Amino acid sequence: MKTLADELDVFTIRGDLFEKLDSGVVRCVACAHRCKINPGRRGVCQVRFNAGGELRVPWGYVAALQADPIEKKPFSHFLPGATALTFGMLGCDFHCGYCQNWLTSQVLRDPASNVALNLVRQISPQEVVKAARRVQAEVVVSSYNEPLITSEWAVAVFKEAKTAGLKCAFVSNGNATPEALQYLRPYLTAYKVDLKSMQAKNYRSLGGVLQNVLGTIQTAHQLGLWVEVVTLLVPGFNDSLEELFELARFITSVSPEIPWHVTAFHKDYKMTAPGNTPPETLVRAADIGREAGLHYVYAGNLPGRVEEYEDTRCPHCNKVLVRRRGYVLREYRITANGACPSCGSLIAGIWPENPNSPKINTDRFPLRVI
Repeated sequence: MKTLADELDVFTIRGDLFEKLDSGVVRCVACAHRCKINPGRRGVCQVRFNAGGELRVPWGYVAALQADPIEKKPFSHFLPGATALTFGMLGCDFHCGYCQNWLTSQVLRDPASNVALNLVRQISPQEVVKAARRVQAEVVVSSYNEPLITSEWAVAVFKEAKTAGLKCAFVSNGNATPEALQYLRPYLTAYKVDLKSMQAKNYRSLGGVLQNVLGTIQTAHQLGLWVEVVTLLVPGFNDSLEELFELARFITSVSPEIPWHVTAFHKDYKMTAPGNTPPETLVRAADIGREAGLHYVYAGNLPGRVEEYEDTRCPHCNKVLVRRRGYVLREYRITANGACPSCGSLIAGIWPENPNSPKINTDRFPLRVI
């Protein structure tokens, strides 16, 4: 009788991100776990495995394909108002107890996730890009599961997307290696990283290492990717004043122009003990971000309840440049060359070439494609 792993292993090819060791052993370098995998065994993510001294990696399917507002990723300085055709596979290299995508991310780890096999749809990179054109997407994004562990598939899709004139982005936990970032760099424009905590013990509880994620943020920025950072604030886990200052100071040390999004936790998966994050906590964190020197701070996923922290303001003259409510753009005032029209200061980000192209006051909702 076929197992779930047998069913998924059909959708694999030989990987690029690995090195051969002695006795048929391979070392995967797609994520910072750098799993040393013996023949017949699997990496921490469970979806990359050693078959006869060769690393096999996910390929040729999606478990989710959806047209999303770019603000849902969230990106606030990357083509506001754009549609992002977003694809995801199965698996993750972390095991966060509050994961909102646990059904797809924890496959082969949590039996409750095994039903996600029903979501698998065979598809080619060309068909993904055709779907992007059909929904008039400007961006193609790898997300929903951890995209680092499916980097080879993402690159195949991104090659087609770039040929079609689309921009590409990653939405990731940031547990990358320099090898993976160099592999992705020719195709990526933007990289959103979840910075979940500044405490090493917290990262250990999630299955990761803090320093690896900090290194990814630094390296991605150095490579010239447009980086935005998100912190989901979980009451009692990472929302103390001390930790919020530490988070903000680290991002500022990399660049004060990196946008920091603080978002609200809600009870999900295995974490049901803390209460949901109140809007006051998000506003307090955003205030701290500004005090630490960040130019762009956002409080997300509680529309209309976070004061001014949905909007983009000029850090020099404080004029509102992009006004938002949830995924809806209420106003867009950045010039064609990416500047504030009031004082002329350049605003960090990747902006539409035509400042009249973002749709104003238009409801935008996620749309399942297949």
